[in-house]
Amino acid sequence: MPRKLLLLLLLVAPLLTLAGEAGFTDPSVGRIYNALKGVLTTLEKSDITPSPVPGLYEVLVGARLYYVSGDGKYLISGKMINLKDGSDVTEKKVAQARKRMIDAVGEKNMIIFGPDKPKHTVTVFTDVDCGYCRKLHSQIKGYNALGIRIRYLFYPRAGLDSDSARKAVAVWCASDRKKALTEAKQGKRIPYKECKNPVANDYLLGNLVGVNGTPALVLEDGELLTGYLPPARLKTVLDEKFPHHK
Repeated sequence: MPRKLLLLLLLVAPLLTLAGEAGFTDPSVGRIYNALKGVLTTLEKSDITPSPVPGLYEVLVGARLYYVSGDGKYLISGKMINLKDGSDVTEKKVAQARKRMIDAVGEKNMIIFGPDKPKHTVTVFTDVDCGYCRKLHSQIKGYNALGIRIRYLFYPRAGLDSDSARKAVAVWCASDRKKALTEAKQGKRIPYKECKNPVANDYLLGNLVGVNGTPALVLEDGELLTGYLPPARLKTVLDEKFPHHK
């Protein structure tokens, strides 16, 4: 090894060791973390990353994205748009986070209606008593016939102490969940049973991923659509967004 290179390595090695020990973390991350940790109790420093705008940082909480100034004094809640191409920078990152969180639920914790070989899969946060949720479910065969697989998660809009939440638990604890859900959405009484169920977790997840009304449809890439879409319209939306699934 050339003598000059050896001397350079000897000089740099202690600095590399110090960097590894100290981490040389961005001081802005620490400032932002200290400013928000009392409000966002689940916040980790790893949730704070630089945004595309110098001096502005992204804070990702669940599937909610905020922007905070590097001095930790100012928080911005809103969308960031790339003026060059018109893309929604915020929604892209939020959708990715939403998808990760829903995928983590696992299909064993969902009630699923779908064809054997679906072209599209949509995850729906539903309320048993919601009028448009009932309308959507009344057309479940229509969605399935068009190749759309529906995965249900519960979101009792009135909260976990509501009658809608108790109906959701009764549906989950029924011997035939799909039949029970269909009958509950028809207004039929489902005998109440208690068992280990995902209703509370679904509700909390819905809040984290931005659900504020039902039905709330989450597409395969994590995009959130709020409101009822009839089968043919939903198929058009999905085919346009995911043409390779046609």
